[in-house]
Amino acid sequence: MHGPFDSRHPLIGLSDEISRLQGRLKSTFAGSRRAAGLNESEMMVLNAVVEAERPPTVPQIGRSLGNPRQLVQRATNTLIAAGLIEAAPNPDHKRAALLCPTTSGIALKRHADAQADEVASGMAAALDPAVIRAVTRELHALRKQLEAQLRGGEK
Repeated sequence: MHGPFDSRHPLIGLSDEISRLQGRLKSTFAGSRRAAGLNESEMMVLNAVVEAERPPTVPQIGRSLGNPRQLVQRATNTLIAAGLIEAAPNPDHKRAALLCPTTSGIALKRHADAQADEVASGMAAALDPAVIRAVTRELHALRKQLEAQLRGGEK
């Protein structure tokens, strides 16, 4: 049988749609990442560091984005060597440094964002920005709920 499986849990369907959407979005915005001179994992880590509410650690980024710590560490090392992020001492952990963006890292991220904005604006006729904002808010709220539940289970 082809098509939606009504018997599966809604979270499974959501996961499938998010995976498919992520693939489409990656290909849509690949040009801005390439123009920044970063590979996918490096841009992912730069985004995580620049957009973080407070400086994250490599393990936190890995958990948040569902990527192996080693992948995140390699990208982090490259970004540090390029002067786009820097490691700061973490008062809560001896070995897991806090990652902070440099001025160059922020500028590169903003430039890549501007290029991505041009691509997104070109799609505006086909997509309703209000719907996208609403879906984004809902996904953010769902992620926060899932994270809170997972933290509760780690006790």
